[in-house]
Amino acid sequence: MHVILLCYYICFEVKDKMINRVKEIYEYRDMIYSLVKRELRGRYQKSVLGMLWTLLNPFFQILIYTFVFTVIFPSSIENYYIYLMTGMIPWTFFSEALGQGAGTIVSNADMTKKIYFPREVLTIASVTAKFVNMLLAFVVIFVFLLTSPLKFSYHILLLPLVMIFEYFIALGFTLFFSAITVYLRDMEYIVGVLLMAWIWATPIMYDISSLDPVIGHILLLNPMTLVVSAYHNILYYHCVPTLWTMTALLLEGIVFALIGWGIFVHLEGNFAEEL
Repeated sequence: MHVILLCYYICFEVKDKMINRVKEIYEYRDMIYSLVKRELRGRYQKSVLGMLWTLLNPFFQILIYTFVFTVIFPSSIENYYIYLMTGMIPWTFFSEALGQGAGTIVSNADMTKKIYFPREVLTIASVTAKFVNMLLAFVVIFVFLLTSPLKFSYHILLLPLVMIFEYFIALGFTLFFSAITVYLRDMEYIVGVLLMAWIWATPIMYDISSLDPVIGHILLLNPMTLVVSAYHNILYYHCVPTLWTMTALLLEGIVFALIGWGIFVHLEGNFAEEL
């Protein structure tokens, strides 16, 4: 009986702390907005084409990969460029969010040490800026879809839901690695190496159904496999992702976000000393 009461107390205590933390982060929403705006402007501030590179980068990336996998290493997938870009652009968001976000706290050391604010704000702003870039890059996908035999279907209505799930998955990973990087600076470089391998474990440039079933089941352990598969289902195959896929994505978003956030909050107490 005492154990049960203790568990209830802990659950309610943690819940109250989380709710208060969320409220505090919400109070700093203007700061998040300013940081996102600063990152989006600063990235292309001195370039001639400016924000246009948000569209040109994925465009040229798709052209290069399409050339490689249609001319040098031909793929049997029809309309391969559509299949490729509907997986590559979501992957690029995740890769940039994690790759650049891992060093967010370290790169803002002065702000972290001198000003009080919820430290998650820095990571949330970084991931959100990359998310905005992905939304803009989807203009490229829509243009290609309109000029392709595939066109659009009503399944596209599910796209915002998948995007939200991916956002929270990316945020969870980034919160975790941005906190760890404060204590282990090599982690930022380790993440870069991890992402180089991770892309090949994600069915972006190949169809998972063409693989050995055993390998296919192993790749399902990769959270980005379901994410990219959902984008392919909606934009390429024009079918509704299975209920299992959408449920798993929802759970992944919640679990990874909570774990990453929990570890971040646990470690942030000594950020100032380590920086």
